[in-house]
Amino acid sequence: MTEIPISRAKLRTDIVLALVFGLMALPFALLGNAADLFALVLFVGALAVRRLSPPWSLGVAWAGATVQMAALRDLQFYDFAVLGVLYSCAAHGGRLVKWLGLASAIGGAAIATAYLQFVKPLADGVSPLGTNVLIGAAFVFVASVALLVLAWTAGLLARSVRDGREVRRREEVANRERSLAEYRFSVEQERNRIARDMHDVVAHSLAVVIAQADGARFVSKTRPEAASEALSTISGVARGALGDVRLLLAELRHHEGGAPQPVLDDLGGLIDGVAGAGLEVVFEEVGERRELGTGHQIAVYRIVQEGLTNALRHGDTARPVALRLAWRDEGVDLEVSNYLRPDAAESASTSGSVATRHGITGMRERAQLVGGTLVAEAQPDGVFRVLARIPAQPGGAA
Repeated sequence: MTEIPISRAKLRTDIVLALVFGLMALPFALLGNAADLFALVLFVGALAVRRLSPPWSLGVAWAGATVQMAALRDLQFYDFAVLGVLYSCAAHGGRLVKWLGLASAIGGAAIATAYLQFVKPLADGVSPLGTNVLIGAAFVFVASVALLVLAWTAGLLARSVRDGREVRRREEVANRERSLAEYRFSVEQERNRIARDMHDVVAHSLAVVIAQADGARFVSKTRPEAASEALSTISGVARGALGDVRLLLAELRHHEGGAPQPVLDDLGGLIDGVAGAGLEVVFEEVGERRELGTGHQIAVYRIVQEGLTNALRHGDTARPVALRLAWRDEGVDLEVSNYLRPDAAESASTSGSVATRHGITGMRERAQLVGGTLVAEAQPDGVFRVLARIPAQPGGAA
């Protein structure tokens, strides 16, 4: 782990505080000799770079202490700079420097005790032997260790608080990013749902309108009453589609999910609408109906709607469409089969299936969203089949 970089403002603050400390210690150093002044400069330098480079700060502090002991000087005011250096080693140093700071605190206490209780007295001509001297040495060592290790521990505590604050900040950032991702996902899901509904409503209605308009155009001269009936059907389908689009736009505008949605009982109206457009639908329902949730019923309705719409747009309208619902204990099997027009059948034979369209993709997505499956493909006999399996509502009654 490397040292934590600091800003220029913090570096300027450290330099100013170090100079203030140096001015406070200068009068005491002037009472000594040149060694005291040199040691003071080293300790002030160590304080100035204590956060910029804790290793250098620790090394310069040791150099200052070495100069002081080599000159056989007593304790001075500038020695308190060691506390700031040890604090910074624990608070801002890397892994190695942090533990070197602790080792320096304990080793420095031992060296200071030996220097003050044995080396300095010998240099001054005083015998360092005796019970009182040993007791004094033990007291000095314990007090030095307590003071130096306390400074180091305070730095370690500040480091822990800072690291904890950083962890909480990162957790908050991660939570915000996760919330944003969930929000974007829900928005995308809602947009896809509205896009599917818009496609189902608009594509189906336009297919009916086109079929009726083409029929009215061909019979307008020979059978005016049929043309009038077709125009009436076009008007009704367009009004219904407009109402459905307005409901979808209201959901998009107001974020309301309570708009009426089609269910299984609405299949009759859907089949009648397609039959009115000139497409014969043979509907067969076998088995006893099982309970389906609202979402499952919507999926069945929309898949049938899209299947009939594709049959009206791409199929041979002269031949009937087979719609079959086979109920099982596990749910319902849905099948929509229609004969393709010659041009569509040729395209299917060359590409393997009718070109992948948004509608088929939407049908497959609707089935998968309710836990079901869907296969839509052209058969070699020129029949396009949509096979879907929609599960029953979990826990639903038979």
